[in-house]
Amino acid sequence: MEFLSFSLLLLWLLQLISAQMVTEPAEVTALNKIIEHWNLGRKLNTTIDPCTPGLPWAPENANPRVGCDCNNNTCHITHLKIYALDILGEIPKELFQLKKLMDLNLGQNVLNGTVPAEIVQLSDMQYLSLGINNFTGQVPPELGKLTKLKSLSFSSNNFFGQLPKELGNLASLQQLYIDSSGVSGPIPQEFANLKSLQILWASDNGFTGKIPEYLGTFTELKDLRLQGTLLEGPIPSNFGALTKLDNLRIGDLSGEDSTLDFLENQTSLSILSLRNCRVTGQIPERLGKFANLELLDLSFNKLTGQIPLSFRDFPLLQYLYLGNNNLSGELPVNIINTNLIALDVSHNPLSGNLPPNFAKVGLSMNVIGTSINANSLADENALEMLQCLQGNKKCSNKLPSSSFSIKCGGTKQTSASGIEFDDDSEKLVAASFYTSSDHKWAVSNTGNFISNPNGPRYIANTDSQITGTLESELYKTARISASSLRYYGLDLKNGKYSVDLHFAEIAMEDSLSWKGLGRRIFDVYIQGERVLQDFNILKEAGGSKKALVKTFEANVTNTIMEVHFFWAGKGTCCIPYQGTYGPLVSAIHATQGQASDVSGSKRDKKRVGVLVGIAVGCAAGIIVISSVFYLWLTKRKKNTPGHMRVFTDSPKDNLVN
Repeated sequence: MEFLSFSLLLLWLLQLISAQMVTEPAEVTALNKIIEHWNLGRKLNTTIDPCTPGLPWAPENANPRVGCDCNNNTCHITHLKIYALDILGEIPKELFQLKKLMDLNLGQNVLNGTVPAEIVQLSDMQYLSLGINNFTGQVPPELGKLTKLKSLSFSSNNFFGQLPKELGNLASLQQLYIDSSGVSGPIPQEFANLKSLQILWASDNGFTGKIPEYLGTFTELKDLRLQGTLLEGPIPSNFGALTKLDNLRIGDLSGEDSTLDFLENQTSLSILSLRNCRVTGQIPERLGKFANLELLDLSFNKLTGQIPLSFRDFPLLQYLYLGNNNLSGELPVNIINTNLIALDVSHNPLSGNLPPNFAKVGLSMNVIGTSINANSLADENALEMLQCLQGNKKCSNKLPSSSFSIKCGGTKQTSASGIEFDDDSEKLVAASFYTSSDHKWAVSNTGNFISNPNGPRYIANTDSQITGTLESELYKTARISASSLRYYGLDLKNGKYSVDLHFAEIAMEDSLSWKGLGRRIFDVYIQGERVLQDFNILKEAGGSKKALVKTFEANVTNTIMEVHFFWAGKGTCCIPYQGTYGPLVSAIHATQGQASDVSGSKRDKKRVGVLVGIAVGCAAGIIVISSVFYLWLTKRKKNTPGHMRVFTDSPKDNLVN
């Protein structure tokens, strides 16, 4: 009896073994080659069948992950995730032997080279993520043959050229992430076939031409982002059909003006940003009925008329940005609702008084450049000076100065050359301004970092040593902004000034990790003239945590100097974390004539030359002075301590012409 029981048990075990699922041998071989190529042997055990149930890389939240589909005693690898593991190198050809792949996630690595045309072999692919890598070349048109794709991402890469028209064949595509991918040129007309799209992120690319009207037929769209491109307006009127939109961000348009007429039934919107879009006309009252709005940004446009009274009815609105328009009249009395966190109406010809509840806890307001009676928000003398910014009032000098120096985002410091940089550590938030205690300068900030996991941060700092400078401490803090950061020199003597702008990239890395793939790009205006366009600190300084100084000339005619750092929608948004973008500046020093650290050295050399000239006689003195001056210049060029100074003319280019 015992022998019979043992025999039955043995037979059952043999049947179990014979029926055990095994992975297709060719796929196992290919996977082992991939693991070897990307040096993942410590994370994936190549001696075990990859589809064996219960292995640590099988669950959906595993990383790396290998997922399988098993039937008829054979398993196929259908899911491969190698996410944010800093894998290097190109895509190995063995990857395309996994022909049953449905989900491939290679995001947030440092993969380079081109995306091979052989990717067409993965015909079952539904979810493909190649975003945040270092891929180059053109986007392969073969992607257009993966017609089962539901989600495609190749954002934050270094592709070039136009988008392949073949992508218009992806009729099942629901999500397309191509922001900061490097592509340019017109958006293909064939994309009109992508009517299943729910998410389209296409910001920070070199797209040209007008915003395609066919986007207005994508009635399933919930999230559309088109900021920082070369696209031209107007915003198509048929966008009114996009009634499922939850998030609409369009910005930085050129060409024809746009209106807000298309905003009719987009009542599902929670984020509406039409910043710097050449929007004209009045703000429609019906916007106040968009009950789900949490952020509304209509800044840097050409809007006229009064702020609608209906804006007092927003039940959920937290951020309202209306600055840099031509809005007039008074603020609606009840515009500050229960949830409002930030209200910016700066640089508008508004007047009247602050709303009665302007002192609500947690609220920040920016009314700089208006005629609103805001003595309760700032010093009366400072506001009087800042009202000159409207241009319809002449400023008067009370205690005129010929310089100002600011340690942006940090405490008072004295540089190695003796310049005293004022304390600028005051907390600025999503819509705020601050005036220094001696009324020599003011600072204004507008914008908030949406979805920043670190919360609202408007000062960057580091404990690392800053290279390329003798005064590292000057660069260890910096002001940052999600939209617009302005510094004003006040009560200045009229005349020409030299302006030193100090930069060091202290928030982005330049490491070999995917965290080193970020690009911060912004513009700088001085006295309304753009002096830096598409400025990338890390690129120009030659790395992160390296000092860089840019020097410009500016003319003061009405006692005020404005230095404006402006984000025009360009650069990556989410490296090394979401909300990493926008202008950053470490310090500002402005003085009449040449910068003091340069002119002081020149004066010292001249004195030496004069003494030598007196000693040896007039003729010999000329020779000695010339020699000393030549040697000084040569030595200075060789021994400059890493500060790179660039003297540039300032082309006139206003934000909205």
